Amino acid sequence: MAKNANTAEKLDLRLKAVLDGLAGAALSGETVDARAVLTAAVDAVPFDEHEAFLLSGGIPRGHKALTTATAKLVKAGWMVKGRSGWAITEEGLRATVAFPTAQALAEALAAGTPVPEGTPVPTEPPAQKKTRKAPAKKKAAAQPVEAAEPVVAEAAATETSPGDSAEADSTAPGAVDLGQPDSVAIAGDFAQHLGAHDDWEPRPDAVQMGLDATSRRWVRTVDLPAGHYAFKIAINRSWDENYGAFGTFNGANHELVHDGGTVTIAYDHDTKDVAFS
Repeated sequence: MAKNANTAEKLDLRLKAVLDGLAGAALSGETVDARAVLTAAVDAVPFDEHEAFLLSGGIPRGHKALTTATAKLVKAGWMVKGRSGWAITEEGLRATVAFPTAQALAEALAAGTPVPEGTPVPTEPPAQKKTRKAPAKKKAAAQPVEAAEPVVAEAAATETSPGDSAEADSTAPGAVDLGQPDSVAIAGDFAQHLGAHDDWEPRPDAVQMGLDATSRRWVRTVDLPAGHYAFKIAINRSWDENYGAFGTFNGANHELVHDGGTVTIAYDHDTKDVAFS
């Protein structure tokens, strides 16, 4: 129990670091991507051995927990996730003042406590606490970030095969086009919903996308239950080449917050990014 409590406390510290990092960027007039925010949070509070354990797909357990937890900030209205990146809202800036500690922030999120009226918007970035990093833990934190792709999507309706997408007439999975890979997979934690034996596996036919001959995008329409999902784009049925948020090689996971039903995922191999519809 003590170990679990310590893990929860460190997760709260990292979540506070994410919000403070976004606040610092906003108040300094800087832009920051999800990977940088998550990496800074893990640098501030390094993973222990339990958190550094790699889950299916090579994702550290601690990264999965942190990127999942950021959904709480979105739900509270304190941050937004979009194709252009993550950003803190004005209410989120006020939250850094109203809930200045990790414990206060965690309690407010758990209880659904709003930012008190009259709380000012800060004019200076939150003070960043620096912690000492053990070399071994720092190495674990350097694994691909989990997460989370900062696009929140909602949709509803029936699963279709890769060739039946709404993107026009797609070729079958594995089709080849000039400059295109042999195959592209949506490898994530919803693979079993698509008929794969295991999640986070890039090899099964069940997770392959189809190449649209007109748009030259790889497309797949899937039918998923309501939930919070994460995935990456895996090239040629292997993790050797994979892309996450913002088209980053080995980057943060794409995230999908879904109300249930169908959603179409399209991958552009030129930009390495995805779009939902």
